[in-house]
Amino acid sequence: MKSLILFSFLLLTCIPSNAQLLTEPDKKEHFMAGAFFGGLAYAIVLDKTEDNRKAFLASLASAVLFGTIKETFDSRQKGNYFDTRDLLATTYGGLSIGVTFDLIARKGEKKGKIIRFKF
Repeated sequence: MKSLILFSFLLLTCIPSNAQLLTEPDKKEHFMAGAFFGGLAYAIVLDKTEDNRKAFLASLASAVLFGTIKETFDSRQKGNYFDTRDLLATTYGGLSIGVTFDLIARKGEKKGKIIRFKF
């Protein structure tokens, strides 16, 4: 329930201020990369710890980390700069997949089992 409230709050406060953020093709790619790395981190941490909170935080943290690394690398190349909007799109990807997986895992927990991701 707390995740749903957090997601609703972020949806109501962040999305309207950046309504055009995900209309650019570059931002969509960053969103997908954040969702990929966030989902991967969520799966690994949930498998190792079986703790949904740690898995959610790992999902968000990994999206921010990979977005920051990518933008830092881009800023060191000639003619480029650190684009905070790209970092924000990557973070949104990690946040959205983390909330989605968190809601699914909690729903599965009520049935007596935790969703497990096997590699």
